[in-house]
Amino acid sequence: MKLVIQRVSQAKVTVDARTIGEIGRGFLILLGIKTNDTLQQADALVEKVIRLRVMSDKAGKMNLALKDVKGEVLVVSQFTLYSDTRSGNRPSFLAAAKPESAKFLYEYFVQKLRTLGVTVKTGEFGAAMKIEAALDGPVTIIIET
Repeated sequence: MKLVIQRVSQAKVTVDARTIGEIGRGFLILLGIKTNDTLQQADALVEKVIRLRVMSDKAGKMNLALKDVKGEVLVVSQFTLYSDTRSGNRPSFLAAAKPESAKFLYEYFVQKLRTLGVTVKTGEFGAAMKIEAALDGPVTIIIET
């Protein structure tokens, strides 16, 4: 699994000009799932996300976690995170998980965050989406299992 975490002051995702997920201060997470990813990897990433200290404190230092600032999360499935461009100019996506298993792990990841008290909004799995985000910092963290 691969996460691209962007600290945002706000973010939203739309499908067919209809807003389906919108947050204020928190994280926009692009979630890539590859073949053979596991529930245990998802659990570990959820724990990392909720403990990641990249939110600014009163002194402007990255010292606080998401829960410390009552931050929200917008999670968007992003199979293209597992593109392979080593051969030619057209990316291969063979490493990305098949839609059925990817959707299961995506929904598991989202639900696990929610069970830990995080407000989570989502994109629409498999849909063509538009994302608008006001990056804060900017701070971008990439984590891969």
